[in-house]
Amino acid sequence: MAGSQIERVFSVLESLTQEPRGVPMQTLAEQLGIPKSATHRLLTELVRLGYVRQNSENSRYHLSTKLVAMGFQYLASSGADIVQPILDRLAQETGELVRLGVVDGERLTWIAKSQGARSGLRYDPDMGRDAPLYYTASGHAWLASMSDAMALAQVERQGITPPEGVGPNAPHSNVELLERLRIAREQGYACVEESSAIGTSAIAAVVRSPLGKHVVGVLSVAGPSARLPQARLHELAPLLLQFTEELSVACQASELFDA
Repeated sequence: MAGSQIERVFSVLESLTQEPRGVPMQTLAEQLGIPKSATHRLLTELVRLGYVRQNSENSRYHLSTKLVAMGFQYLASSGADIVQPILDRLAQETGELVRLGVVDGERLTWIAKSQGARSGLRYDPDMGRDAPLYYTASGHAWLASMSDAMALAQVERQGITPPEGVGPNAPHSNVELLERLRIAREQGYACVEESSAIGTSAIAAVVRSPLGKHVVGVLSVAGPSARLPQARLHELAPLLLQFTEELSVACQASELFDA
């Protein structure tokens, strides 16, 4: 791959986030299109700085916990303590997983969560990744706040090829996606059933800045479809919207939001 040294560094780090078991240097060089010698220099420097570690038994390279620690430190200093109690209360009242995604430029990234389920099935995906826009409730809620043209452009930038294991009710075309966005606009929230994954459902609504009224985040409730059929999703809507309003007020005191 072409690009500056800093682009190569971040490409290495981003690739390693997808490989918890580690990656051999040769494989990483081939994946990124970087010469083996250059890859070795980058990894050596990243190991020296503490961002990457090398497994002494199999020579694979892994991310260290340094980036994770930096992320937690940033969240702690940016006002996560202000929004977390709100998420905890919503999770307690719904008994399901609550997630908060923050809009950062052209990305919607899940940055906080609270698990309300104390027993039985628990739906609990990893944090810190961008919400897939094409087939998740969070993605639909955000896209519905835009014009159709802007929404499709946003989806195109992220990519519309769903991964293996996506739910059977994921949109199969842009026409189908736009119809779901139309419904979400009319309702004021988005619902999906077995769209992002088999056996899961979710409802989501946007959080707006109290000043400019632009969208700064998305709040969602998700769980097993057995507990969250369509009727239950709509039943939760007023509560969800109530909490988005509370988050809207709280975002003024948190640097997590571009309010």
